[in-house]
Amino acid sequence: MRSRTRRPLWQILTAAVAFLIVDLGFLSANLTKILDGGWIPILVGIGVFSVLMTWQRGRCVVTGKREQLEGRLQDFVSELHQHTPPVHRVSGTAVFLSSGATTTPLAMSANVEHNHTLHEHVVILCIETLPIPHVAPEARLQISDLGFRDDGISHVTARFGFEDDPNVPQVLRDANDRGLEAPLEVDEASYFLSKIELLRTNTPGMSPWRKRLFQATSQLTTDPVQYFGLPRERTVLMGSHLEF
Repeated sequence: MRSRTRRPLWQILTAAVAFLIVDLGFLSANLTKILDGGWIPILVGIGVFSVLMTWQRGRCVVTGKREQLEGRLQDFVSELHQHTPPVHRVSGTAVFLSSGATTTPLAMSANVEHNHTLHEHVVILCIETLPIPHVAPEARLQISDLGFRDDGISHVTARFGFEDDPNVPQVLRDANDRGLEAPLEVDEASYFLSKIELLRTNTPGMSPWRKRLFQATSQLTTDPVQYFGLPRERTVLMGSHLEF
């Protein structure tokens, strides 16, 4: 309230004390029920709270380590232009889904490192989910050529609300209409996803039991191919591992 409403401190404290009196009244009236079964919802609440906080903390730790592993996208693209011998470009369109707006998709860097090739047309797509129900279509897309207009590589950031449907092929069609560096054949594009395997270590950041819990819950996430509306017959999963 202090940071959002800019109200005087005495008004905030007065409101807090008023709510506290009411809450303490309810709490004291229900204390006698704890031993007669009231401990069950308390235990359930502690369990749910522990899972949610572990997931939030684990996401922060893993995201930080993944960003270090991926490296800056702008540096990677600049290195592509200076690569000796030049990276071989093959015909077709590749769409690399990225976890961050400024980092290099692991599938893209692995493709260059191991296969020494890159598609003629490349779209790096970052999906952002905002804490609002819907995002207006005119505010959804942000397109960048990453500083090079002649390399066939474009970066697209697509913003969605938590009730929107993040359909990637439709996003690409909209981006194509908005004007990419090179026109896309969306129906013929290949999609590349990075599949991360989490490996527990003794590094600080989370206690061992929370690492086990986060590793278990991370396996319950939605299938990204289905969630993003990708055609399975043209989607490639490239594996990698991350220690946390």
